[in-house]
Amino acid sequence: QVQLVESGGGLVQAGGSLSLSCAASGRSFSTYARGWFRQAPGKERENVAAISWGGVITSYADSVKGRFTISRDNAKNTVFLQMNSLKPEDTAVYSCAAERTLGTIKRPDYWGQGTQVPVSS
Repeated sequence: QVQLVESGGGLVQAGGSLSLSCAASGRSFSTYARGWFRQAPGKERENVAAISWGGVITSYADSVKGRFTISRDNAKNTVFLQMNSLKPEDTAVYSCAAERTLGTIKRPDYWGQGTQVPVSS
């Protein structure tokens, strides 16, 4: 059974940092693009960061550029999201996803359950 499990979420103060991890199991995701999405209350889900299967291509939403960094460890089937200089508007449920594509993630094949990241002002 394929599973993506996020960890590392939690309450953080504005200006602080948080590191999220997404461990995959059930199959190898070394040939899958990976990404992080977030959904804030009352807003649509957005793709905040994406990374290609080999880690060469990364992309970020304008709202997080320069503050968030996505990375992956294919040997551990895990993708990471380092979030720095957090703002209250970063508050959301963060979910990881995977798609079998040579590019960056567009239409995920698999989703994690999500982890809450509340940022206090």
